[in-house]
Amino acid sequence: MPCLLKSMGKKQMFDSSKYMKLALEKAMEAVSLDEVPVGAIIVYKGEVVGAAHNLTRQLCDPTAHAEVMAIRQAGAFLSQDKLTDCDMYVTLEPCPMCAHAISLARIRRLYFGAYDAKGGGVENGAKIFSASSCHHAVEYYGGVLEEESSALLKQFFLGKR
Repeated sequence: MPCLLKSMGKKQMFDSSKYMKLALEKAMEAVSLDEVPVGAIIVYKGEVVGAAHNLTRQLCDPTAHAEVMAIRQAGAFLSQDKLTDCDMYVTLEPCPMCAHAISLARIRRLYFGAYDAKGGGVENGAKIFSASSCHHAVEYYGGVLEEESSALLKQFFLGKR
């Protein structure tokens, strides 16, 4: 998988690691609820305005992915439906549904941890931001704290087998 971190400046790399660690904390919270450990953080002008983890099982809602839940929180917090000055940090490459939601929310930048060869929608699979039907192509960077993100998911699924 191509790692887009090479194009980031030092400050941007520090900030992305800082916020990705918060996303990892949210992902760890999901484990205690037997949810797939994916966490998402949305930042607006240095302030966290959305923080969530997967809640699909708890809410009996297949759309309750971490990214969607964080977008809902950020939109409510900022009282707006467009999050143009916001950045999202998520521990796993967003699926096509979440990638579309991120695009529709007009998120400025997306940083994700682990790549998802099977279910991803950014670098893998549908490649939503590259599709001609995409209304807002989000600037994105993959592989931020990739090892930590991947290890958490592997550990969770190892316990399921």
